[in-house]
Amino acid sequence: MSRSSKFTYRQYLAGFLRLIRLPNLLMLVLTQYLTRLLLVGPRGDWRQILADPRMLVLSLATVCIAAAGYIINDYFDVKIDIVNKPERVVIGRYLKRRWAMGAHQFFNVAGVLLGLLVSKWIFLINVFSVTLLWFYSERFKRTTLVGNLVVSLLTALAVAVVAVVYPENRKLVFIYAVFSFSITLIREIIKDMEDVRGDASTGCRTLPIVWGIRRTKIVVYILVAAFISTLYLMAHSLDNLMLAWLFTALLLPIAWLVYRLVFADTRREFSRLSTLCKFIMLLGLATMLWA
Repeated sequence: MSRSSKFTYRQYLAGFLRLIRLPNLLMLVLTQYLTRLLLVGPRGDWRQILADPRMLVLSLATVCIAAAGYIINDYFDVKIDIVNKPERVVIGRYLKRRWAMGAHQFFNVAGVLLGLLVSKWIFLINVFSVTLLWFYSERFKRTTLVGNLVVSLLTALAVAVVAVVYPENRKLVFIYAVFSFSITLIREIIKDMEDVRGDASTGCRTLPIVWGIRRTKIVVYILVAAFISTLYLMAHSLDNLMLAWLFTALLLPIAWLVYRLVFADTRREFSRLSTLCKFIMLLGLATMLWA
């Protein structure tokens, strides 16, 4: 039975904001605006870009879809989260399940309709994202690697969608979409290693459960190598020496990630590595300033 009646409105609000991952949504908005301003440009028109209503609606649509995705993910993952992160469980504690589902549907409809205001292509992309997020939360998350790929694809799509509306410099935008895909995929696999106990208790078939921690680490090493090689090849294809140097600067935190992963074997250590992946993502966004 829900104990939500015991909480104050301030606790309700805090629980709801935790449910929709407010910091992640703000980071999503920042990422899209940095992409529009620094990669698409022109940078000298930053005032017009910030005031562009089309960009605002695009970002709001993306945020709505992402918020709906976080809600439905937690809706299906209550049992897993009780084992992995009991202190962070919101649905059934601060928010009744039917209210969570109502919020999920509201954000989905809002995201799709806002996308339609931007263009028919954004509308179709948002419908695709909504569908994929549902199947991810209900099914794909519990399958080997498929769930990781889905989350990574949707993260990359949040960057690439800017180039759909603003096609200038789309190749440069695509490089950062690939960067987002790669580092997200690495982080998702590390998170699976962190959450292996709760996932195993609920019948999930994630990579660490099927292959074991040691073999999963080898997969991550291969992905890191492929990630670095791909970034350099794409920078070379644009004949962008500055971009190659920027990616070289990222090698230091990436090397530290690999070094720490070699010795990691506890939930806390994997959690720290997941946080390090977020830091690398932030550094990647920072390189847009000079790309």
